Amino acid sequence: MFRRIRRRAMEPTEAQREFAELHAQLQGQLPPGVGEPAPEPEPTPPTAVVDDFLPPELRVPSHDQVEGKMMPWSQPLVLDGEMVVCVECGAYRAWLILATRGEIWLRCRAGHHQRETRIDTAWYNRHSGPADATHATFEDCLRHLGR
Repeated sequence: MFRRIRRRAMEPTEAQREFAELHAQLQGQLPPGVGEPAPEPEPTPPTAVVDDFLPPELRVPSHDQVEGKMMPWSQPLVLDGEMVVCVECGAYRAWLILATRGEIWLRCRAGHHQRETRIDTAWYNRHSGPADATHATFEDCLRHLGR
């Protein structure tokens, strides 16, 4: 009984026979287009060169064209668990934070400046929003921010 089952299992199935016949027929044939030279591409007419840059009034200066950046900071500024206070007048809120030449400066409402070494430009970039305007002078920027 077991010999008959083994014999049947050793014989190829109908699907295997059909596959072997098809394989024998296709042996040595190549798909169409193989071995023929590729057709030469058709020449394309030259296209007109178009200026794809924004108009000058919509362009934003790059970081190397800007002398510095400034943002308002109205709430108290706490660094390393300590509230920052102006050394001249004692103000502790309504700061302007200036980033210029890799340094951070704080300006109080009274106009006093002090360098802040606990803040770096990475901190400034994380906390500042997108620039809403560019100005030619420092005074123009102060007027824009209401100072």
